[in-house]
Amino acid sequence: MTTDRVRQTIERHNADAVRGYATGDVESVASLFAEDAWQMPPNSPPLVGRKAIREFWGSAVRWGKWNFALEVQSVDVSEPIAVERGKYVLRFTTGSGAPPGMKSFEDRSNYLVH
Repeated sequence: MTTDRVRQTIERHNADAVRGYATGDVESVASLFAEDAWQMPPNSPPLVGRKAIREFWGSAVRWGKWNFALEVQSVDVSEPIAVERGKYVLRFTTGSGAPPGMKSFEDRSNYLVH
């Protein structure tokens, strides 16, 4: 598969993830990850495995509104592995289910997907 086709697939999956986080569709988000995936949310311990990702986000979507913007910076492909490097903006707005003291925030940083 060419790098361009891999990038298109990644961008399609990223759009699905952004939509899933925004709508609270935890099953859709979790399905995008491998069974043994690691996700590293900001200021939190790593989520190891699809089950942990599903459980974390199952709670987190009740805390408020999660709006991500993902921008792919580069994609490198060496069959059968692809590496995506990008930037994200996360805007979180607390809702009525947020833990006491949790505040709305914006986070901007980089990410790496293998």
